[in-house]
Amino acid sequence: MELVTERKAFLLRIDPDLAEELRRWAAADLRSLNAQIEFLLRKALAEHRHKPAQDPPPPSESP
Repeated sequence: MELVTERKAFLLRIDPDLAEELRRWAAADLRSLNAQIEFLLRKALAEHRHKPAQDPPPPSESP
């Protein structure tokens, strides 16, 4: 039985050279361009979640 995952469609404006580079990378990884972008976004989000929280900068002193 096939599982259907709901996807949110949206328009992405991207530099043509970057899109071509991503397309080649996707092909090398045997993924579609869409799947490659989703893979990279998930990876970046996972890395972001594992970064320790940064302390906010100290308030600037006003004279």
